[in-house]
Amino acid sequence: MTYSETLEYIHSVSWRGSRPGLERITELLKRLGDPQKGLKVVHVAGTNGKGSFCAMLASVLMSSGYSVGTFTSPYVEDFCERITFDGENIPKKTLCAIVSRVRPHADAMADPPTEFELITAIGFEFFSRMRPDVVIVECGMGGRLDSTNVVPDPLLSVITGVSLDHTAILGDTVEKIAFEKAGIIKPGRPVLFGGDDPKAAAVIKEQAKKLGSPCYTTDRSMLKIKSMDTSGTVFDFGPQKNLKISLAGTYQPLNAANVIYASAIIYSSGLKVSEKALAEGLEKARWKARFERMSSKFPVWFDGGHNPEGVAAALETVKAFFKDEKIVFITGVMADKDHDAMARLIAPAAKKVFTVAPDNPRALPAAEYAAQFESLGAEAKSCADYTEALTLALACGSPVLALGSLYAYADFKKALRRVEKLFPAKGSDSR
Repeated sequence: MTYSETLEYIHSVSWRGSRPGLERITELLKRLGDPQKGLKVVHVAGTNGKGSFCAMLASVLMSSGYSVGTFTSPYVEDFCERITFDGENIPKKTLCAIVSRVRPHADAMADPPTEFELITAIGFEFFSRMRPDVVIVECGMGGRLDSTNVVPDPLLSVITGVSLDHTAILGDTVEKIAFEKAGIIKPGRPVLFGGDDPKAAAVIKEQAKKLGSPCYTTDRSMLKIKSMDTSGTVFDFGPQKNLKISLAGTYQPLNAANVIYASAIIYSSGLKVSEKALAEGLEKARWKARFERMSSKFPVWFDGGHNPEGVAAALETVKAFFKDEKIVFITGVMADKDHDAMARLIAPAAKKVFTVAPDNPRALPAAEYAAQFESLGAEAKSCADYTEALTLALACGSPVLALGSLYAYADFKKALRRVEKLFPAKGSDSR
């Protein structure tokens, strides 16, 4: 199979949609010889912060000399980003070879796997071949019935935080969603809760107690911010001083705090992380689309916040960086998200809003989203694409933040490169 044929096959089953359950992935992995067994896994669930947590923990472990595999989603530019070994994407030839092995088994199943289940199996097969010292696996959605939830004895289960998202599938209360995410906790294996919602914490602690699993919570009071700007943050965490992260965003020190806790917990499993390796790994960590500066020529940022909690976190960063200045937003969302709540958060901070429908069947029409902003008193205009939105946004002469969907990242980046060639720079903005 060629690379294009491989991707065509993987995406050809997308019509099956999301069907939570472990029966199909369990059968597929059994047909493949259960490649997930024997791997040392850190399993990560949570409403927001999963990707940044995985990136920072992987960087810390690699700085400690360990080989690390990661399984994350969604990708933002290249499909192969979803599966990595020591920071490098799975080679296209390897992906093709693995899909050629997986396909006959998947096609032979009476109840074939969904797209995400298929990708999960591909990931575990790759890691089984590469045998990294540790594999960091991010849940796709929820946890209890997520296809990644097939590892019997993870080194550590992590729940970064819990808030309302995917309510039609996971439940309409924090407690219901916390129960789904607590489904990744395994008997006798430790779990870390990095969030601050007391209702979610109570559910997670109760589930851990039932399973005899040590339960830890990140003590956020130990976090002391020393300096913060768009290049990153310097902070203290308890006795550890002057730690630096290069990931921008007021929410990133909290993700780093969770990584510090996780590193301490897995120390007892033989993955020893020195203070030096911790500091080096945190500073080296990179992750796309999380308040990422997209241009050296213009003050343009992108943040993949795609639910009310994620948008609120991005706006907190806007306030920290730009104070009371109103900025220009380019935004597009999925129709199944709580876009009304997100619009209500964005509108008060907006000088102008330009809406675009991301290239996804689930996207909310741009005109419909613009009308929501206008009903809230914000000046808004729907655009045909990101090139139009960027052209209009840059003409406003204010900082620009693209927000609302990770699915927009690749198209937004391409459009920005085109527009940069058309606009003369008006001086550098180093904020």
